[in-house]
Amino acid sequence: MRKLIYTPDIFAIELDVNGKKRMAVLKDIQFHPVKDTILHIDLLEVNDKKPVVIEVPVQLEGHAEGVKAGGKLTLSMKKIKVKAPYTNIPERVVINVDHLGLGKTLQIGELNFEGLELVNAKNAVVCAVQLTRAARGAAAAAASGK
Repeated sequence: MRKLIYTPDIFAIELDVNGKKRMAVLKDIQFHPVKDTILHIDLLEVNDKKPVVIEVPVQLEGHAEGVKAGGKLTLSMKKIKVKAPYTNIPERVVINVDHLGLGKTLQIGELNFEGLELVNAKNAVVCAVQLTRAARGAAAAAASGK
């Protein structure tokens, strides 16, 4: 169970329930608050035909334009909810941030992945390039012509 629990990736599990084979994915897990032992595991039965809603880890790739200009890239959502048949759900969704400028954000509504329906609110911010003090100072100096 350790490889299934202590990973951000999503794995399909084949269960044998009274001689019947069933496929499932890990939906939720509860730990003891002090001992950190497992108290409860929720599994979600999946099949090829019925779509499931599950959280998928986000991976950012690329080098944002805003970071090159002195900004700081922050990831606001480590996971996003997707709806699809479990066979179409990737282990992670990869988002390219090369085009993200200084002070700009990337919202759920701007994303599109083939075969996946994004369930989160359309205006939820996935990542942003924030202005840093150094970037503000450089912008102010450029504006004043120094």
